[in-house]
Amino acid sequence: MTNFVVIGIPGNPQLYLADLGAGTVSSLAVPAGSNLGIADQLRNAGAVITKGVNLAVTVGSSADAANGRLDDAASIRLDDGPASARLDEAPAGGRLDE
Repeated sequence: MTNFVVIGIPGNPQLYLADLGAGTVSSLAVPAGSNLGIADQLRNAGAVITKGVNLAVTVGSSADAANGRLDDAASIRLDDGPASARLDEAPAGGRLDE
């Protein structure tokens, strides 16, 4: 099982690394020109990028999460089809610029 997740929130230019095993979240410095750096540029331009997760939503507080409430801004639709431009459908070389 994956123990690390990179998180970016719209309106916040910082990326974060969540260590699920340790239960910690820390700021992440992204190397310029790396695949993660390119993905970060895309998400700062408005793209939504997912890979290796099947649920990621914002919540207003830990109490909201514990009670099963989603952030009002999350506006999800369970009948939406698969997202376009998914990273797991990238060329075999794994480069985002191919």
